[in-house]
Amino acid sequence: THQSCLLLTSREKPATIAPLEGHRSPVRTLQLAGLDTAAATHLLDEKRVTPAVGERAQLVALYQGNPLALKMVAQTIVDVFGGAIAPFLAQGDVIFGGVRDLLDQQFNRLSVLEQTVVLWFAVLREPVSLPDLVNVFRVPSPSALVLEAVEGLRRRSLIEQGQRVGSFTLQSVVLEYATARVIEEVRHEIAHGPFGRLLDHGLCQAQAKEYVRQTQAQVLVTPLLTLLHATYQGHGEVEARLITLLDQLRPHGPLAQGYGPANLVALLRILRGHLRGLDLSHLALRSVFLQDTDMQDTTLASATVQGTIFTEPFEGVTAVAMSPTGHYWAAGTRRGEVQVWDQGGQRLRHVWDAHTEQALTLAFSADERMLASASGEDIKVWDVGSGALLWQTWQVKNLISLAFSPVDHILASASSDGLRLWNPQDGTPFKAFRHATGVTHLAWNLDGTLLATGCVDGTIWLWQSAGPQDTPIRVLAGHTNYILGLSFAADGRRLASASVDGTVKLWDIRTGACLQTFSEHTAPVLRVQWSPDGGTLASCGYDATIRFWDVQTGTASTVLLGHSSVITNLVFTPDSRTLVSGSYDGTVRVWDVARAHCVRIIQGYTMALIDLDWSMDGAQLVSCALDAGLTLWDARGTHPPVALQDHRGSRVEPQGVAWSPDGQLLASAEHDRIGLWDPSTGVRLHELRDPDSRGIQFQGAAWSPNGQLLASPTHGRGVQVWEMTTRTHRWLLEAHAFRIRRVAWSPDGRWLAGGDYNGVIYVWDASDDIHYQRLEGHTGVVMSVAWNPDARQFASGGGGPHGELFVWDVHSWKRVQALAGHAQVVSAVVWSSDGQLLISGDGGGDVRWWDVERGGCVRVQAGHTGVVQALKVSPDGSTLASCGDDGAIRLWDMRSGALLRTLRKDRPYERMNIMGIRGLSEAQKASLRALGAVEEAQAAGS
Repeated sequence: THQSCLLLTSREKPATIAPLEGHRSPVRTLQLAGLDTAAATHLLDEKRVTPAVGERAQLVALYQGNPLALKMVAQTIVDVFGGAIAPFLAQGDVIFGGVRDLLDQQFNRLSVLEQTVVLWFAVLREPVSLPDLVNVFRVPSPSALVLEAVEGLRRRSLIEQGQRVGSFTLQSVVLEYATARVIEEVRHEIAHGPFGRLLDHGLCQAQAKEYVRQTQAQVLVTPLLTLLHATYQGHGEVEARLITLLDQLRPHGPLAQGYGPANLVALLRILRGHLRGLDLSHLALRSVFLQDTDMQDTTLASATVQGTIFTEPFEGVTAVAMSPTGHYWAAGTRRGEVQVWDQGGQRLRHVWDAHTEQALTLAFSADERMLASASGEDIKVWDVGSGALLWQTWQVKNLISLAFSPVDHILASASSDGLRLWNPQDGTPFKAFRHATGVTHLAWNLDGTLLATGCVDGTIWLWQSAGPQDTPIRVLAGHTNYILGLSFAADGRRLASASVDGTVKLWDIRTGACLQTFSEHTAPVLRVQWSPDGGTLASCGYDATIRFWDVQTGTASTVLLGHSSVITNLVFTPDSRTLVSGSYDGTVRVWDVARAHCVRIIQGYTMALIDLDWSMDGAQLVSCALDAGLTLWDARGTHPPVALQDHRGSRVEPQGVAWSPDGQLLASAEHDRIGLWDPSTGVRLHELRDPDSRGIQFQGAAWSPNGQLLASPTHGRGVQVWEMTTRTHRWLLEAHAFRIRRVAWSPDGRWLAGGDYNGVIYVWDASDDIHYQRLEGHTGVVMSVAWNPDARQFASGGGGPHGELFVWDVHSWKRVQALAGHAQVVSAVVWSSDGQLLISGDGGGDVRWWDVERGGCVRVQAGHTGVVQALKVSPDGSTLASCGDDGAIRLWDMRSGALLRTLRKDRPYERMNIMGIRGLSEAQKASLRALGAVEEAQAAGS
């Protein structure tokens, strides 16, 4: 026993100290922090560094107050930059000279595993946990060994704890050093071999958070490519060297190849801007980011894929949903597809061609075994595990919203004819709630005892699920337009609502009082959602923003930007830390709620051509796609297609397109406007809007035969008609129709016809916009109408469970024929120019020619994969053009039905060979095939 003391300082904590130290032990350790700015100022003054306070603080922070590093840097600043800090900071290189020598000494003393861990921290770029670190190793290492390596690095003061418990990261100076080191080592291996770091470390991790992956590309892959350009003579030599290395790795097994192919492909992707025509067969592609990358004519035959992300074939996202535990995610699209991911959104499990129209709503059951989906005309319930369709029903009209009760699995549906409750086992309705107006959205509270319904008139009705069906317990009034989003707070006392009027409102359920109105959105609000913990209220809508609201001040505390079009839906993960959003821009985005960062993007690719029309001379066609806008095609196929661009920067997402009778204008129906284009120059000339409502969704465009009137059906406001000589709004033809898909003028210009989602056809007299005919007969949605050239008859296509094709007499306004043969909804109809033939397309892609006089089908052609979206006859009557979900335009001989040619842009994976590919689910393979991939046996020796 004695009173003496030994004080030991070191950059590295001796391993023998750890067993001796403790809170009450005479052996203690103190982790020294860096100098603060005030203390470091004395050091910098001694070196005669210019006393600029802000710059000094930046310098101290850069080196984390390390006195030795600051001394070295300060001397360089004085010797090279005359004592001025700013030019030193501007040159960007913080690791040099003595600092590098010091870190070299420390790095070279590390074990091989410790060096591997340090360089992985440099790649991963943010604090990571031990399991996450172990998961990225090429060769699996026992967690205990990795833990020892992390402890060793911690003792050597090379890593520090992250904000998240159990996470670690490199100190900033060490991060810069390790980044430069891994780049240089990989460069040397690419140039001279042998392979080590190239195989052990994946420089760009596809599964990383979005901002981390982008950083990896910027600070690792791009600088490495720059060094390679300095090593080799020109772009071509670099590419040749990288391809040679792929060939060298190909004969080895996936484990031996490691991250080598992934790193080489990442370099080629940035070098070339695409991966077209590459031979990637028999390679191990681990965590490669191939989303939004052209890979036409590339081969992945017998490749092994792990953690690689591809573009997916979904269109604009109309709905997103998450199962109660967060294991399953789902998205619905404008084409009616439903995609389901498992493993928390990491692996595509199912792709269902669920509906012929857009999937408007999705809902998981509380036990996660069922997923319900609905379009405007039907409900389908699926088994999530097997992917089997359990049941479907067509007993709905204009269905917009679905929700499972969180307690007893009862399924509720909202539609224009009210609210219904369904038995989820067999699809039988057992209860109905009467409404004065159509129901547009619904939501259950957490215990399933209360159901809220939003209405067309802007009111919200509250129902007790076990109460009398005719009496809501309360009606909340305050919105001025229809409700599109409802969400109960976790406390059960508050309800949030979103409306087309552009506001979000917060309600007291017990009193019915409006507690708060949030009005910072600049366009209609489509959805509102409380986080499960009740801490965050989020909303989204037409202004392409997500807003988190401060319920105390009534202002947006955070605004999330990133989507480029309407955000249709959002949902929180069960832990409330993550938000998932879907948008018409064809992406599903995943957001870190606390940091307000996008951490992942699931990128879709728009293929479907929604509409098309002929030029007056028959030499050109114009098509519209949700994401690709308007495109002009040479009907002979000798010239490449030309995309029309809005040079003002506005995103164009047309729902329909029509060429004016004089050939001088194109009209495109978009979300909230009609665009007018000059087809000869591709310039957007003018826009037409509804003067009275912001909530309009224009669905199509139709010119009157003389070109003086332009009509557009809408979702929400009937049919809009403009006088084109003055470009003024002339009519609003509501006729109690909530949503009309397409309209058509009679050849004499007297009548305008269109059908709605309730199966009703409306025919307006163009000379008198008040009077119209209301024709009933369809059991489901009316998808298309077309007039016979003599204007004495017109045809309508649609259907309920099966396709319906009717012919109507104009004189009597009676149905005179029902043509049977389509097994799916009839989606498009058109007459031949002489009126002798009627041509129809359906949801299964078939095109049929009918002899109307004899009442029989004379020809059937398999036209498209998916829905036939439009049919148009050329001005000379000789050629039929069809377009559909597969992104193709097919030209047919009108009389013989022979296929003349197919016009289509290359999809991102066109002709990409995936024969024998390993590591993908069947759903993922199907997605690649939908984007053009093929499965072809390779030639011998290839």
